[in-house]
Amino acid sequence: MNREEIFQKVTTSEELPTLPNVATKLISLTTKEDTTLADIAALVSQDISLSAKILKVSNSAFYSFPQQIGSIKQAVSILGTNAVRSLVLSFSFLTIKAGKNESRFNFQKFWERSLASAVASKLILEKVKGADTEEIFISGLLQNLGELILARTLSSEYDQVLQRVEDDGEEATAIEVEMFGVDHATIGFEVAKAWGFPEALLLPIVYHHAPENYKGDSKKIDQTIKAVYLSNHLTNILFSDKPQEHHKAFQREAKKLLNLSHEAIESVLTEIHFQVDQAGSYFNLKIKNTKSVQEILQEANIRLSLLNLDYDQMNKQLIQAKISLENLTSELEEKNRILDNLVNIDGLTGIFNHRYFQNTLDQEISRAGRSEASISLLLADIDHFKKFNDTYGHQTGDFILVEFSKLLKEYLRKYDTLARYGGEEFAIILPDTTDGEAMIVAEKLRAAVEEHSFEDNLKSYNVTASFGCAASKPGIEDDFSKSNFISQADEALYDAKNKGRNKVSLHQAKKKWFSF
Repeated sequence: MNREEIFQKVTTSEELPTLPNVATKLISLTTKEDTTLADIAALVSQDISLSAKILKVSNSAFYSFPQQIGSIKQAVSILGTNAVRSLVLSFSFLTIKAGKNESRFNFQKFWERSLASAVASKLILEKVKGADTEEIFISGLLQNLGELILARTLSSEYDQVLQRVEDDGEEATAIEVEMFGVDHATIGFEVAKAWGFPEALLLPIVYHHAPENYKGDSKKIDQTIKAVYLSNHLTNILFSDKPQEHHKAFQREAKKLLNLSHEAIESVLTEIHFQVDQAGSYFNLKIKNTKSVQEILQEANIRLSLLNLDYDQMNKQLIQAKISLENLTSELEEKNRILDNLVNIDGLTGIFNHRYFQNTLDQEISRAGRSEASISLLLADIDHFKKFNDTYGHQTGDFILVEFSKLLKEYLRKYDTLARYGGEEFAIILPDTTDGEAMIVAEKLRAAVEEHSFEDNLKSYNVTASFGCAASKPGIEDDFSKSNFISQADEALYDAKNKGRNKVSLHQAKKKWFSF
């Protein structure tokens, strides 16, 4: 069969998996610029089982949000559209099982490795300063989608590929090209493209084995492809017979491709087995408890050294291995303590990150409740930022985010909290501040952004932002909740955008809106 015949046979096969209705509609919905968070929440809420799974993950250590998320609307508001889309697609694909035809393909093992790759991809990219991690999990999960498609639609032919890999140790991709004219990466890309996947999810599938072949100018996609590529080394440390080779390759290429520091690399290696075990429970996939990378490497080294040792030598080697492992554990604990000091800062802008914002908001709400004081929350969003990135490029977009953060910080008090909420959205906590005072602050910030000249070395850019404001007295209001407080600010932000952007809008419980 030639390339065209393969595509025709795969895409017309009765065994080709189909996306659930909610996932299909969600892909289409998220490509539209005028889609609101309410639209996303309404769609996902139609599937009760899927909604329950998303809420389970949202309230788990996978995200580590301190507050309880009680509804899909809150989940979408806090996690963001892309993150919710990734969760929907993740749960959808993890339900795909073996087809009607018998096959040598081990579907359980495939999903175990895929989930491990997803976790590894997320861990890696989280160590890259300023990287967009909303969709990295689903990119890692689906990188080998083509293998699944071939095993379902061309089961007998793909069995021959698996047999040759097992018998001769040949590379699967080389055999695929020989037999089908294309490899599984291309097959996965074409099927995902037919399903309507956006470019940000398509390109990591086709380039995950060869990141150097990606020639695009998207920094986000480039970093995603490299993180997905590196995840294969991590997964092979956990599952292959030659963990030492992949351990060395990961350390070498993580530095080369993403400029990860030694501390960041060691942190990923330390966390990976814990994260994989937890992810199995979050996504309802039974995974046998994985060993730590340190244990795997120690055991592999011991097996090599024991080949030519007598009994006494074996005991000495085992004792030395145990001592080395204990020393290594102590060193890693110390390094982790150092890394803990960095988890509260956003790598790109240098201001606080989402996690720190959530923890600080809890503290300020508690303090306001005890003293019956007012507290206000501002959510700010840079207007038309997506179009700005598309026009000028992501490097310029990053410059705007950094400059925007510096500008807002200049107008805030020392005890106010400025944090990057996600993407181009920012959160500002104003303790001891009434709604009227908060509106004055928000208008001052809005005007400062509008009047500021964002100048890099190339040109000057005009930027505007919209602000949503919510104010409350937690110690007096009986029905106060943190999630509702955030939602009120979020709704006010969307009201400001709906009124033409470059606006400030205040949410009020008894009045509809007040804005200027």
